[in-house]
Amino acid sequence: MIATCGSARRSLARAFADRDAGPVLLFVEGSAGLGKTHLLRGLAELPETPDVARLWWRCGAAGGGPEEDEAWREPTLLLVDDVHRADEDELRRLRRVLAGMEPGSAAAVAYRPEELPVPGMPLGGTAMTYPFRLTVLRDRLAPWDEERVRRAAAEVLGGSESCTAEAVSALRERTGGVPRAVVDLLAMLREQRPAFTGTAAEVAAAGVPTRLAELVLSRTYALSPAHRPLVWAAAVLDGPAARDELIAVAGLGAVPGSDALLRALESAALAELGEGRYGFAVPLAAAAVRDTVPGPVRQDLHRRAARVLRRGQPVAWAAVGEHHRAAGEYRGWLRAVEKAGESAASSGRHQEAITLLERTLATPGIPPQARARLAPLLARNAVTGLRSDQTVEVLEQIVRDADLPPAVRGELRLDLGLMLSNQMGRFEEGWRVLEVAAAELREVRSVLAARAMAALVTPYWPGASLDVHRGWLIKASAAADDSGDDAMRTAVLANHVGLAMSWADPEAWDLVARLPVQSTDPACVRQAARGLCNAADSAVWLGFYRRVDGLLAEGRELATRSGAPYTEHSASGTRLLQEFWTGQWLGLAKRCEEFVADTADMPFLSSDAYVVRGLLAVAQGDWGEARSWLSQRGTFGTENLPVPLGATAAGAVIRLTLARQEVADAAEQARAAWTVVAEKGVWPWAAELAPWAVEALARAGDTATAHAMVRDFAQGLGGADAPAARAALSWSRAVLAESEALGEGRPDGLLAAAETYRKAAAAFAELPRPYSQALTTECAGRCVLAADAAGGGGEAGDGGSDESSSGTAAPAGSEGPASPPGPTCDRAATASAIAELESCAQQFTDLGAVWDATRARALLRTRQPARKGRPPGRPSHSDQLSPREAEVAQLASSGLTNREIAATLHLSPRTVEQHIAGAMRKTGALSRRDLAHRL
Repeated sequence: MIATCGSARRSLARAFADRDAGPVLLFVEGSAGLGKTHLLRGLAELPETPDVARLWWRCGAAGGGPEEDEAWREPTLLLVDDVHRADEDELRRLRRVLAGMEPGSAAAVAYRPEELPVPGMPLGGTAMTYPFRLTVLRDRLAPWDEERVRRAAAEVLGGSESCTAEAVSALRERTGGVPRAVVDLLAMLREQRPAFTGTAAEVAAAGVPTRLAELVLSRTYALSPAHRPLVWAAAVLDGPAARDELIAVAGLGAVPGSDALLRALESAALAELGEGRYGFAVPLAAAAVRDTVPGPVRQDLHRRAARVLRRGQPVAWAAVGEHHRAAGEYRGWLRAVEKAGESAASSGRHQEAITLLERTLATPGIPPQARARLAPLLARNAVTGLRSDQTVEVLEQIVRDADLPPAVRGELRLDLGLMLSNQMGRFEEGWRVLEVAAAELREVRSVLAARAMAALVTPYWPGASLDVHRGWLIKASAAADDSGDDAMRTAVLANHVGLAMSWADPEAWDLVARLPVQSTDPACVRQAARGLCNAADSAVWLGFYRRVDGLLAEGRELATRSGAPYTEHSASGTRLLQEFWTGQWLGLAKRCEEFVADTADMPFLSSDAYVVRGLLAVAQGDWGEARSWLSQRGTFGTENLPVPLGATAAGAVIRLTLARQEVADAAEQARAAWTVVAEKGVWPWAAELAPWAVEALARAGDTATAHAMVRDFAQGLGGADAPAARAALSWSRAVLAESEALGEGRPDGLLAAAETYRKAAAAFAELPRPYSQALTTECAGRCVLAADAAGGGGEAGDGGSDESSSGTAAPAGSEGPASPPGPTCDRAATASAIAELESCAQQFTDLGAVWDATRARALLRTRQPARKGRPPGRPSHSDQLSPREAEVAQLASSGLTNREIAATLHLSPRTVEQHIAGAMRKTGALSRRDLAHRL
């Protein structure tokens, strides 16, 4: 496990391939723990040399190796280990044995280079005269890379849950990739309780393996007391350090310090880790040495280390702080933490600053003055960076401190409100906190008061109406102008962009053009990036898909350049929505799942990905998964979703509920979701909800509310340039027209509804939105076929007597009442409708919308004329699945119930049951789950 011997194996195998070939001597060089002995054992098991004798020689051990006249009497592989332990007599004997090597023989000699009496001379200080035909090779063992560490972790720990990338990286860093240290540390992690979960913190807390600790301590304490402090200094610095740094921290003069470093290198207590940098070959060893240093001496070392590191450029303030703290200098520690936080924030390393400041503020006994300085710094980083639940808890505790100055409390409350709203999805709570912050800051920090007001301009949160947000915009704009702060003006402008774009304000695009994207002020650039990404998100909901790419590209580039990771991640969510609506479904489910995994500690940020993944699952017929994804998999309440996303998720849930024939429940869901959108008053956001909500209410018999929905939707849109919403309005009108035509028995009404569906389909095609286009095209074809069937003009396909003779005239994905009687439409219209259905079935298939494609094909079979030349009777499918069995089996394996399959394919549940039984019998499946693997 520890070593591979591929190159060494090949080298020695050549010596035995031909008995007349010259002998081979292979030196195996590797420092402690790299796996020399394991490599020799691997060579001893060479399968290519079954007739070759093996001789072992462990230097420094009793018994020694063979005599020179005994070693080569037959083809032999001599394996010599620990040559660095050999004394002069043993080395002379080994040299004589190697000098006598015969053809067809080989030797492998392993040693630690750091422990050789003469560096680079494994066989002693005198150069050896090698025989003429002897081939001499050297194999230098190297530490493992991360991939090899990962494989070892998987082997020792078992499974992949604990073999996280975080854990593997920490293992590699802590052990230096030295195999023995890796394996020993993994064994400690395997045995720890509670069980190892794969975090870097657990790796750091595991301790030092006994074998490693004993090795490094034996080397350290073999040094004289005068030289030992230099190794202690390396342990305190805990990383590669220059010679002068080590000497200064050790408190030694230049000459004795240099001498101590030479002695430490000779004893292998320290190693040269790079050009002019020294430390422990295995970083983990520093902790073992540090723990043995007497307390007062250790504090002095830390105090000197803080002084030395403050002289570096740039200053490693976090490390300086840790040394001050370890030295008992708490004021110096807190000042260094503050500087470290400021430095990390200015260079965009917000998460690093958050982690450091959280840890510091969670320490008991921090003086109030220090908390007043550090807490706002934490809050500013947390708002710009990514979510941390601990940050929210820390800030909530601090704002309750009565000793805080009012300006500091107001600033903390502002950032807390932003985190609750933007990163935690706790809108109602965040809104209240921001209102209080705006009032607190109005007199003491006008710039921050403007920032709080600007946050209240953002319309995405449920609750406040559009008019309320407009009121806050007026206040925020006035406060920003009074402040004279350009970054604050840009922040208000960015939120003004989001507000104006949301309701399709004609001036919105002019506002986007005013964003200062060329500014050299990082604060202005961050706000401009946010404004562009706000515009991109709104453009997705409005249906301006061709503009989204440019906005996102520029916004993300500015966010990256100015250090705004939250904005970068939110742009990724917008991209997923864009890809769904525009039909870029290939690999989209995986991209959603990867985004959710990447933002696991901040699920609200990945809410776009949850909803898109749910929409895909609906189309694919995986309804169990669909409900799970649409409900955010329980990560937080869906009632806290941004309004447009919540409306989209609600529309999908209503569609699923209708497909399950739970009409009353669907109607209740529609009323609740519609109330949220109506209270907000941003009507373009009703686009993904309206068609399904109208259908639910119409099928439940509440046509008055359905009419009111369509009327409010139309009035709310007015003349707004919102192409996606206008297409959805046509769709909603068509749904209502179809429902009324069915109820009133008017085939001409069905044909009129078909034309309205076609109008919606044409609008979606223009955007483009291929999935919505296919859905509305299917609806149009269904209406025409229903009108034709009403007069008896339809011809049954291969559906048989199980299926409604007239098909269904209910909206897509449902099974509605029978078609009304009346005159049939002409054959050309019927043929055109069949062609439309064939086209959209293919479009569904191309997208991967399995459920929709199956439903469309089922509808086609109920009306499509039988193929000419087909012999009477049904074709035989005694051994293979019939087309109907295959469809039913596909939906069953996706997780649909018999009733849901029946609704999709216009069959009775009993017929579905028979088809599933037939499919299981023919495939040999033992269960519905097994059926998925057999198809």
